[in-house]
Amino acid sequence: MNQDNNQELFPVVDEDGNIIGSATRGECHNGSKLLHPVIHLHVFNSKGELYLQKRPSWKDIQPDKWDTSVGGHVDLGESVEIALKREAKEELGITDFVPQKIIHYVFESARERELVFTHKTVYDGAISPSEELDGGRFWTVEEIKANIGKGIFTPNFESEIDKVISSEK
Repeated sequence: MNQDNNQELFPVVDEDGNIIGSATRGECHNGSKLLHPVIHLHVFNSKGELYLQKRPSWKDIQPDKWDTSVGGHVDLGESVEIALKREAKEELGITDFVPQKIIHYVFESARERELVFTHKTVYDGAISPSEELDGGRFWTVEEIKANIGKGIFTPNFESEIDKVISSEK
């Protein structure tokens, strides 16, 4: 069975994104609230539909939920831009895209605090979800709005989707 690497090293940052230390995934996800950076990439097709990934049941955070097209941690020593390209390739097989910054913010749950750097792109090429995911599909904005608050999506996704959709207009 797959599982997350709890020994993977993440940068610990302040709210401006300045690195102030490092900690393992396990330390960042154990309720310590050590602030660590993550990237989100929302992949729209030219019809305005948004690709969402399905998180597998073995994930340590939010298993079995629908989530941002691409989401991942920024590794220690890695920039947000490099993490964005790495995660898009790893998770969906996407290499040729132009990310547009939307927002960055602090997201806090019972187990963790993340400094989230949110981007979007329009992409009509092939998408090949990796074994790291439980698949994915394109959703219409109406489908997404109809399912908000029903426990289908991750809280992270629900907290930023309005900003993402409004940036499309």
